[in-house]
Amino acid sequence: MGWAAKRTGIAIAIAAIAVQPAREARAANGAYAVDAADISDVGSCKVESWMSAASNTDFAAVANPSCVVDPFRPIELSLQTIRARSDGDWSTTIAPKAKTNFIPTGVGKWGLSAYAGGSFDAATGEALSAFAVIPATFRLSENTRINLNGGWLWDRTVDRHYLTYGIGFDWKFTEKLQWTIEAFGLAGASEIASVVQPRFQTGVRYRPNEIFSVDVIYGRNITGENANWITIGTTIRFPVQGREPEHRRTGHL
Repeated sequence: MGWAAKRTGIAIAIAAIAVQPAREARAANGAYAVDAADISDVGSCKVESWMSAASNTDFAAVANPSCVVDPFRPIELSLQTIRARSDGDWSTTIAPKAKTNFIPTGVGKWGLSAYAGGSFDAATGEALSAFAVIPATFRLSENTRINLNGGWLWDRTVDRHYLTYGIGFDWKFTEKLQWTIEAFGLAGASEIASVVQPRFQTGVRYRPNEIFSVDVIYGRNITGENANWITIGTTIRFPVQGREPEHRRTGHL
């Protein structure tokens, strides 16, 4: 594979990781690709991190701190740092993102939000990608929901645009265990066939308390390289002092 193709592959892989959203008080977090429409309470923060290893030796380590602020409306701001290896080449990328909710979620109704951001090469400062996504969530019950995502991704290294899509299902089947399954991908023209092939992840979250949770996830083709992936992720939460977490107040995921 030539350097141009490798560079494109790295950019697409990083963009795919960067598009993966950070999620709070929900069945999945930043290691998953399909987002829910909720955001956290204003003033709350969290640090998400995960490591993903593929059967073809590709690798990604991600740290994603985020906080919710209210300059004119609640906005969740995050800044992913991504250290990735794709086809033997290493890269370090920074990916800022902002998300806001327009319609709150609830049992038997749709919720709606939007987020946007981009990714940059940490060594050169070069802009690698830009993206915007609309997540929608329908809660079937207090413990189950369906998430739908639709959006746009610009791979700036080859000046190519893609439509992004995703569907996910979350089920909290015990007080401490949650299960997620999702399919997602890119639609558009690509010289690498696996880039536009559907992608898949499923995993279980163990959340023993309000502060900490751990995820174990299996994925297939998650950055468009047609390999199997295992991901281990953790989330440490810093809720608003003196306020009960949103999912505990509402009884939702």
